[in-house]
Amino acid sequence: MILTAIIEDVSVIRESITQYLNNQEDFKVLASCTSVEEFMALPEEEYTFDVILTDIGLPGMSGIEGIRLFKERYPRAEIIMLTVFQDAEHIFKSLCAGATGYLLKSTPLSLVRDSIINITKGEVPMSKAVARKVLEYFNPKNVESENGITQKEMQVIQSLVEGLSYKLIADRLDIGIETVRYHIKNIYRKLHVNSKAQVIRLASQGKI
Repeated sequence: MILTAIIEDVSVIRESITQYLNNQEDFKVLASCTSVEEFMALPEEEYTFDVILTDIGLPGMSGIEGIRLFKERYPRAEIIMLTVFQDAEHIFKSLCAGATGYLLKSTPLSLVRDSIINITKGEVPMSKAVARKVLEYFNPKNVESENGITQKEMQVIQSLVEGLSYKLIADRLDIGIETVRYHIKNIYRKLHVNSKAQVIRLASQGKI
């Protein structure tokens, strides 16, 4: 029997998953909550879980913030994110925080069920679009150039040359604004410059 918890604030989604899994052989949904706070309010001594299925965008604490709490209380539980977010930043923040799987909400319920079963067998379930982002990140094309600029940093530089704002760069590359600032800081350091104008000039001169 796979003891499961579901944390999802959209009632129709939460109830649909709960009902579906409870109708499956060898599944039992012990907790169906709307937030991390509600889940953590459950009496610890009365519950144990094999798998925790959680959304990211929740009222109050986010699902990513909740991972640490889940791990502390239920260290043996596997954690699967079930979310609409498919950008690299949310994916890697979740995986780095301790999530073992990452599924999109467009995933059919039958595949959600299979993913829960597979994660208990040591597999790492991911939606295809998510797995593609992970593979792209670790692709050999990301190797650094002679001046140390990575492929991602080159994309940031190209966006600067095109005159895009930090917000538009973040949207284009599916990363947060703080991540854009981090990349630009690294670009300045590697190119030994102090301004965006200097970066653009070097790029226009073909020196990057």
